[in-house]
Amino acid sequence: MRVSKIILADDHEIIRLGLVKILKDEFPLAEITEVADGASLVKEITFNDYDLVISDLDMPNKTGLEALEDIKRIKPGLPVVILSIYPESVYAIRILKAGGSAYLTKNLAQEELIKAIRQISTGKKYITQAIIEKLVDTKFDKKPHELLSNREFEIFKLFAIGKTTGEIANAISLAPSTVSTVRSRILEKLQCSSNAELTRYAITQHIINDLEIW
Repeated sequence: MRVSKIILADDHEIIRLGLVKILKDEFPLAEITEVADGASLVKEITFNDYDLVISDLDMPNKTGLEALEDIKRIKPGLPVVILSIYPESVYAIRILKAGGSAYLTKNLAQEELIKAIRQISTGKKYITQAIIEKLVDTKFDKKPHELLSNREFEIFKLFAIGKTTGEIANAISLAPSTVSTVRSRILEKLQCSSNAELTRYAITQHIINDLEIW
């Protein structure tokens, strides 16, 4: 796989600037397109051809996971690297199962991004040692939140950081009644009885931290 056209999605300009520098140092002739949200990323992919997608996980309009699922329906063979502040134990398996080629935490992006792209360019996924260990653990002992669907997991996380049903409905373009129905399934699967318990669960499982709570 050649790497001459890259699309980079992140809602923080300073992050994009840093990533562009890393990419240009390795691929000086590459054409890099930048977008700031998930919906714009999917639109670009729909109407233009790229060799590689590098996307943040948390973005407005569509999350990186939602955008990944859309991209894989539109262009199944297009490699997608997801970057995130969340540890590999939280999202890596979901990203790989959804068709992602690599999941990297942002604190390691500078060291591992180019290494990941090189491996992806050979047609393989890039899987860190931490992800391998997580894959082994998952075979024997799944935690309750790992049984949530991707949509349930995203809604769970939003409730856990203090967003209301209406705010979540607006953010992900669902009817409030649908969000309420999903919330009921989440509470049942996680054996929680309130949003406060969802928050405690998310903190103890390192899915969110105290600074994210409204």
